Amino acid sequence: MASDVEIAQQFPPKPIHNITKKLNIAEAHVLPYGKDIAKISLDALKAKSTKKGRLILVSATTPTPSGEGKTTTTIGLGQAFTQLNKSVCMALREPSLGPCLGMKGGATGGGYSQIMPADKINLHFTGDFHAVTTANNLLSATIDNHIFHGNILNIDPRQIAWRRTMDMNDRSLRKIVLGLGGKLQGIPREGGFDITAASEVMAILCLACDADDLQKRLNNILVGYSYDEKAIFAKQLNVTGAMMALLRDALQPNLVQSFEGTPAFVHGGPFANIAHGCNSIIATKMAMHYSDWTITEAGFGFDLGAEKFFDIKCRIAKLDPDAVVLVTTVRALKMHGGKDIQDLEAEDVSAVAKGLENLDKHIESVELFNKNPVVALNRFATDTDTEIALIKARCVEHGVAFAETTHHADGGKGAIELAKAVMASVEKNSPFKALYDLDLSVVDKVRKVSRAMYGATDVAFSKQAEKDLSHVQELGLTHLPICIAKAPSSLSDDPSLHGRPRNFEVTVSAIQINAGAGFLVVLTGNIMRMPGLPKKPAAHNIKLLENGMIEGLE
Repeated sequence: MASDVEIAQQFPPKPIHNITKKLNIAEAHVLPYGKDIAKISLDALKAKSTKKGRLILVSATTPTPSGEGKTTTTIGLGQAFTQLNKSVCMALREPSLGPCLGMKGGATGGGYSQIMPADKINLHFTGDFHAVTTANNLLSATIDNHIFHGNILNIDPRQIAWRRTMDMNDRSLRKIVLGLGGKLQGIPREGGFDITAASEVMAILCLACDADDLQKRLNNILVGYSYDEKAIFAKQLNVTGAMMALLRDALQPNLVQSFEGTPAFVHGGPFANIAHGCNSIIATKMAMHYSDWTITEAGFGFDLGAEKFFDIKCRIAKLDPDAVVLVTTVRALKMHGGKDIQDLEAEDVSAVAKGLENLDKHIESVELFNKNPVVALNRFATDTDTEIALIKARCVEHGVAFAETTHHADGGKGAIELAKAVMASVEKNSPFKALYDLDLSVVDKVRKVSRAMYGATDVAFSKQAEKDLSHVQELGLTHLPICIAKAPSSLSDDPSLHGRPRNFEVTVSAIQINAGAGFLVVLTGNIMRMPGLPKKPAAHNIKLLENGMIEGLE
């Protein structure tokens, strides 16, 4: 089969004004970025709408190196709705340069289910990530500058909670020493970098409902503590106005299209393993405002991105999905059943049967939120009818719908069965129920998620986590929802445990206060908020050709 880039060359993008007209967005609200990308003014949300605004959430079983194709399925499903002449719009996250140049590659779909222009979306796009990075680092620079010029706020350099960011996987920057080189270079202190996708500014951008809300959230960022243990917030450093200026254009959602002309808002990009994993509230609401069906996704497996989608994003934005899709593959279930990634092509019904425990847990987890999922089997050429029949039978046992898809090879036509199953499932879904009450203690919230989502027996808190808890209590922030940072490759906090782990304990290593974003980041196991590059990064395969095309970005 042709590569994703070769396939993309078969589908020249339509002018972006064709897509805005399809959505009936007024021309005054369209801000073109070249011929095939546009930002849409927030004023577009004030226009009168007659659309039903139904929301479909796409999630998946626990990810494996074999790939589940969640984004590709989301795009294929969107194209299927287009094939059925339905009013539809997608709402997706922006790719981060770290994974694109590291291990994961691009994040614009694959085969005949892609959004475009893929090279621009994957590399720089409209500059939103750069704006977030710069706004974050302006605050970092201001903190150190304030200390250098007299430290009126009495900031304790040992208790600065705010970290610098960059949109690249770079393990060497996780922990560093700043200010070396003498008196004129600043005050020496420990610091470090997080990847931009895990930054609080990214979370704030994605959770802000409008510009006023963005300003309020930036003001509420906790940057550290004074020598006398008083909390210091960003508003006290007088640069949140400048941060707003840097984020002005980034707040406006980006509009692109799929191969088959399905509109897609692509905006915001927090990871789900180390952040909250959802595209922006503004983009989701914009898509719902201009379509009858909005299709969105949450990062990694249901235990990570989808849990945060419900317990964080839906609470803040007052959203309630009308349908939930759970993507899986025969290959992934084989790996959860103990097969090696090099040995997935031969039929192995026994391995699939063992791996079905992972699917079981995710179906049960969806139902905890009062939703009835549709299981989407993303079919690969090497899958056999016997293996697929086994998965379908398990779905029948659970009483959930099942649909086989071939959207990677067939585009929207390959996901029509799934689209029909999703539309039929709407009547079976009740209003969502959050997993925990906000008035529970932080410990009880973590225990609730760990037991219900992961299957843990209990939770252990390190001494650092207990110290962090005391800060949360002193600041009166125990009512905030939690964002658990956890290994994505396992239901547990141990990345080596596949399938459905049992009899394990989740270890909380630290808790970070994201008062501006409005949640607490709970770090578990050995998870870090700055990834590293693999031994052979994807960047080794990327080249700029003489004709201006980019090769290897897949």
